[in-house]
Amino acid sequence: MHSIGEHDFQTDQAEQAVLGGVFLDSNVLDEIVFLEDRDFINEKHQQIYRVMRWLEEKNKPVDIATVAEMYVQHNKLNNVSISYLTQLAESCPSVANVKYYADIVRSKALRRRGETLGYQISALSREDYESDEEYFSAVESLVADLRPQENGKMKSFAETRQDYFKHLITKAEFIPTGFKQFDEWANGLWRGWLFISAGRPSAGKTAMLIQRIIGVAQNGPVLLYSQEMDENQIKDRMISNLTGIPYGRIKKKNLSVKEYAMIEEAYEKVESLPIHIQDSAGITIEEIRATAKRFKRKYGKLSMIAVDYLQIMKITQKKGETRSQAIGNVTREAKQIARKMNCCFMMLSQMTRESENFKKPQLSHLKESGSIEQDADTIEFLWHDPSDTDKNGKVVQQFIAKGRDTGINEFRLLFRGWKQQFEELPRDKTK
Repeated sequence: MHSIGEHDFQTDQAEQAVLGGVFLDSNVLDEIVFLEDRDFINEKHQQIYRVMRWLEEKNKPVDIATVAEMYVQHNKLNNVSISYLTQLAESCPSVANVKYYADIVRSKALRRRGETLGYQISALSREDYESDEEYFSAVESLVADLRPQENGKMKSFAETRQDYFKHLITKAEFIPTGFKQFDEWANGLWRGWLFISAGRPSAGKTAMLIQRIIGVAQNGPVLLYSQEMDENQIKDRMISNLTGIPYGRIKKKNLSVKEYAMIEEAYEKVESLPIHIQDSAGITIEEIRATAKRFKRKYGKLSMIAVDYLQIMKITQKKGETRSQAIGNVTREAKQIARKMNCCFMMLSQMTRESENFKKPQLSHLKESGSIEQDADTIEFLWHDPSDTDKNGKVVQQFIAKGRDTGINEFRLLFRGWKQQFEELPRDKTK
């Protein structure tokens, strides 16, 4: 049992008042739902609170008699006496201030956990890690445990009336992509979206992402995580898209003086845009979250976070967890990041080998699709229909297979791969 020193006297009194208040009126448990058993410094109080919560969950009365009976049933009465339970009830003359005392208990608990966290981080610093990122992830995991396990509060229409009408007069903010047909239909990208973009090989997934980034960055910072191409390869593709200079010529550095001038002009254009690139493999969702928070503080907002691509991220599998479940943890966290950062989170995704046996992709063709399909707000597939051709380039079908807020739709795109550029075509290929 934790010994309670003089400096913990106030905490002990507050803990007794909370438990005593519950004995006086167990309905106050509804008012202190935020309080966890670990918030009590006194182990005896932790145990009593756990018993109270267990009785409440089983819809049983919570009073001195029922709590004592639980101790008797488990031969634990030597841990706490009936007289002590009675003393607790007498320590709280009124239930009116129970929440006040509960706030004290939790606040003190957070400070204790923060102090313990400092020692734990210090210990981590002496351990060996394969990379700095592994160390960061370990620290962030500890910090995440510091935050209380908040429970959502149910609210009535009357309580939220003012918030709702404020919401009505606040103009919805969408993020244009530069693709006119898509933007007119979906209003662009929606803030808070988790957008999954999947495609078969050579469908132009990365080129599509890069062209979107140029459009999206007009409205705020974009963070691009490229795990297969380095920063200069991304820039080569972006410059090819903007100038029309063949990507192969830029890659081989076979350029004329005039083309160098065109590239410099295009570079100045993208240089003025808030596009930030990290070209490291095996990134973690924790790293993305930490970086997004830092950029949000710096710029005030983000437009988009983009990852190329999901399945090659560093995805930790816990003991007994499948690869699909581990990926689900990442997509759920990505969705939360999109909501908290009020931006679009776009992830490129692989497709299954089985998808090659079908003409048109389906949601089940996403690799490790279960949680991806559930968590995503929008899922698109880029694919090529051999029967749909155009003399000016390759026709790519853009199939919006899931749209939580928009519904589903299909678009036709002309992909000029030599200059990494997409152009929207008429929906009807006869036009």
